[in-house]
Amino acid sequence: MRMLLIEDDRDIASFIRSGFMEAGFTVDEAFNGMDGLQMGTTESYDIAIIDLMLPDLDGLDIITKLRSEDISTPVLILSAKRNVDDRIKGLQKGGDDYLTKPFVFAELLARVQALLRRSPSPVENTQLICGQLCMDLLKRQAYRDDQKLDLQPREFSLLELLLRNKEQVVSKTMILSHIWGYHFDPQTNVVDVLVSRLRSKVDKDFATKYIHTIRGVGYVLKKPEDI
Repeated sequence: MRMLLIEDDRDIASFIRSGFMEAGFTVDEAFNGMDGLQMGTTESYDIAIIDLMLPDLDGLDIITKLRSEDISTPVLILSAKRNVDDRIKGLQKGGDDYLTKPFVFAELLARVQALLRRSPSPVENTQLICGQLCMDLLKRQAYRDDQKLDLQPREFSLLELLLRNKEQVVSKTMILSHIWGYHFDPQTNVVDVLVSRLRSKVDKDFATKYIHTIRGVGYVLKKPEDI
């Protein structure tokens, strides 16, 4: 699942991002309203968490603009504004849920999961398929040749990234950014280790392989007949 997080408090943003990445989400961050609006109108997201009081552009204005452009991405408003009128206004402007700060992460996660279950997203947005490799984003399950793959959260996130970019090379920098969210020493082998673990579950017991290394560039996932 791909999430857009628009939150100007970097400590809170880091806390939220870490929690959702551990839960298997890919999280894109914006720290001001204008950047958040740009990302929300040009990229495709499964869910958005938006603060109300933001630099440059208020969160309600972002939601109003998204809805005016027929962008139906579920939006959870996360705000320090606790007044009932503020909550009502946020929902009337197009928010799908409203959670006040301070909050417990378990509740935030549960509310996001509930929104995703209710979201009328088309099947192609909740299932990623490449040949006999299939991922169900809502059930958090992946299969190859109808065999369920036992994936850890980071392995699931990596496979999701590769499936979303199937037949395209995914660089180590892209993987580091999407899986860990911060920069490692470029000489680190953490990506190689993660890819190796994923390969052992996706390809090891099969004659044909989906995950391939492009030396000096990154990795690519392709159907066996495309290789």
